[in-house]
Amino acid sequence: MTAAIDGLFAESPEGDPHPGLLFYCQHSLGIGHLMRSFALCQALSARYRVRLLCGGRIPQGIVPPGGFEVIALPPIAANLDFSLVSHDAAGDLEQTFERRVELIVEQFRALRPAVVVVELFPFGRKKFSRELLPLLEAAREPPRPLVVCSLRDLLVGRADQQEHDERASRIANAYFDALLVHADPRFARLEETFHPRSPLRIPVLYTGYVVRADADVIGCSEDRRPVVVVSVGSGAQGEALLTAAARAQPEILETTGLTMRMIAGPHVREDVWERLLVAATGQPGLDLVRLVPSLVPELRRARVSVSHCGYNTILEVLRTGVPALIVPAIEEGDQERERARRLEKLGLVHVLPRERLDPQSLATEVRATLGSPRGVFNLDVDGARASVEILAKLEAMLTPAADRGVIGGGRRRDSSSQDPTHAAGSPGRRRPPSSAPASSGRTRR
Repeated sequence: MTAAIDGLFAESPEGDPHPGLLFYCQHSLGIGHLMRSFALCQALSARYRVRLLCGGRIPQGIVPPGGFEVIALPPIAANLDFSLVSHDAAGDLEQTFERRVELIVEQFRALRPAVVVVELFPFGRKKFSRELLPLLEAAREPPRPLVVCSLRDLLVGRADQQEHDERASRIANAYFDALLVHADPRFARLEETFHPRSPLRIPVLYTGYVVRADADVIGCSEDRRPVVVVSVGSGAQGEALLTAAARAQPEILETTGLTMRMIAGPHVREDVWERLLVAATGQPGLDLVRLVPSLVPELRRARVSVSHCGYNTILEVLRTGVPALIVPAIEEGDQERERARRLEKLGLVHVLPRERLDPQSLATEVRATLGSPRGVFNLDVDGARASVEILAKLEAMLTPAADRGVIGGGRRRDSSSQDPTHAAGSPGRRRPPSSAPASSGRTRR
């Protein structure tokens, strides 16, 4: 019923002395959550025997890095209206959820991990609580693992914001031991987009931004070619930008001499892809591809980048030093618009609001971006390595079960100076013993 991704990498051998780590990720519309989880799992595999539960389909052409096992759950995705749909041929959405609950708990009990990492929930993925709460309940069974949430820099806004934040805080306090925020706190802090009535009582630890382990990221001016690269992440929300870029390309070529390389993305709709193929046919200077192995080499050689402002894409854009024009995607909660606003304030990008997106405005902004200086990018992007160190320190701070005299079976942190919150640049909060969820405790591995 479960399936590892065949032929990509070997499973961890039996007898591997490394402690187990179970990582849950659900990507629903785009692939940003998936790619960040890949980068984290790759880094974590240096210390842990990592098993990634993947809740969405991995697009053809996207290959996970080596070093960890991928378990493909029966896939669930989101439509453009953010409603859920099952992509499992064996059943409808309700039946798919039932199978997934069984499989997730089964994988947990088979691995008996020292650490459980849940991506985004409970700060998002409310619709998946039906499968995640059973996992978190199972994690209370002895021997208890360390349970942490992996969270991106900015949370989305919601119509029921107060209710959502309160629910998230209560679940986090009840089931989790720590929260890893994959951001530089100088740029984004959790409290800016999260306002529960009941405060979090678990450590909030900033890791820095998580990026792929690419070499030779920075491009030299001598290496850059007269090309503008247009990319839209997964492509699921890329129709408007791709269409405008294709129509703007003749003017861009005429006024700047730049050709265009357009990367449509693995999730671009087939009808959109077909229209783009027709537009590109016979159009001088327009190169259309659906997918590239890595965006970084494309950006290193480009004179200008035009893209949305998702977490992964914008970090690759900024790290390569290419002049960047941002058109935030239309999304639930507008976190892309907020990220773009902050980056523009730092002088790192130009922003074309999506309400103003049309071929002429896009061509004008490309010319402006091409001729403008860019600010210095100095945000912390060492989040993958820092996440490994933080988890190791959190594990080391767990006292043996015999020494934990907390009423209700919760955990007690020792008074060691090895406080991971300081290494992560957080306020250095410690979790009070009374805030831990009821548990029978966990033995040291």
